[in-house]
Amino acid sequence: MLTLPVESLYQQISHVFWPTLRVLAIFTTAPIFNETEVPKKVKVGLAIIIAFLISRNLPDENLVMISYQGLWVTAQQLMIGAAMGLTVQLIFVTVRTAGEIMGLQMGLSFATFFDPSGGGNMPVIARILNLLATLLFLSFNGHLWFLTILSESFTVLPVNSDAAVDTSGFYYLAHVTGLVFRCGLMLGLPIITLLLSINFTLGLLNRLTPQLSIFVVGFPLTLSTGMTALTLEMYTLSPFIESLMADIFNHLSVIIIMLSGG
Repeated sequence: MLTLPVESLYQQISHVFWPTLRVLAIFTTAPIFNETEVPKKVKVGLAIIIAFLISRNLPDENLVMISYQGLWVTAQQLMIGAAMGLTVQLIFVTVRTAGEIMGLQMGLSFATFFDPSGGGNMPVIARILNLLATLLFLSFNGHLWFLTILSESFTVLPVNSDAAVDTSGFYYLAHVTGLVFRCGLMLGLPIITLLLSINFTLGLLNRLTPQLSIFVVGFPLTLSTGMTALTLEMYTLSPFIESLMADIFNHLSVIIIMLSGG
């Protein structure tokens, strides 16, 4: 019968425990991984498997889990994982922001769908773009990129009680968050400009011919034009998502380096 000393077993559990915390924090905040449709037991099991595979290449750290030192390392891993997950989440926040702006201009702000991943209502255009962005994220192997960066993050930010998390990384994350509205506006700018021109023309016609019912003509024209423009813009969504993914992953690498104090 194979037996392991209690001390050796405790060391093995501790060696996997800290990476598991970082992976679980990522699963809580990162897109796709945080879907509510996936049972929590599956997420925990997958996090343990990923952490186990990553921990094979990590040096041993003699850390006591139930101690002030262990509490500090726990907080470190949760903060690092949450920062990484929120950074990648910005890809989908950008697309949803563009969808909400376009839906508002098209007069579809009242048309909402229940979002099972977020637990709230989402405008129909934002929902469509979010689904397409998810498919493109998977087709471009974004999840594999993310797992690669996660594995490399343990080299830059090792599990160590002596290592301090630099707050400059969180400030940089806040700066990157400010880019979401700009990128979302860039995606929806062609449709916004087109619909604004149509609304301006309809307003001018209403002043010239008061008999024209702006509500009868305006809404069908705005909606049909917006849907046509959205269909044409779908051709640019793939390169936009690919470029946005590359930018966000580059920002994520910078955030990891800045969190390490580099």
